[in-house]
Amino acid sequence: MEVINALGRRKSAIARIYVKEGKGQITVNDRELDNYFAEERLRYIVKQPLTLLDKEGNFDIKINLVGGGIKGQAEAVRLAIARALVKMDEENKTPLKKQGFLTRDPREVERKKPGQKKARKRFQFSKR
Repeated sequence: MEVINALGRRKSAIARIYVKEGKGQITVNDRELDNYFAEERLRYIVKQPLTLLDKEGNFDIKINLVGGGIKGQAEAVRLAIARALVKMDEENKTPLKKQGFLTRDPREVERKKPGQKKARKRFQFSKR
């Protein structure tokens, strides 16, 4: 099997992954998954598509992550892994889509406007 690559985005995080058959080793920015994502819930988010399809120990995954926070990065990796699994086998598409792993979450941070404290919060209005 050749190397399959995919891209995942969430907020300002971008995940580029390279998947090939192997023993289930996941490397993030040249670090182990457990080392990079210290919290158990973040590792759970990353492995969700593999767990759903029962393919957790079948692939070696190399991940390049840029930008965003730790949670956005984990969700970007989840999307990239789901897209790679669909590239491998089209039959994987329906269960992944049903769980919502193939949908790119479009929510981004709204920009701060001039003359305001934040994006929507305004300075206190004084009549006099």
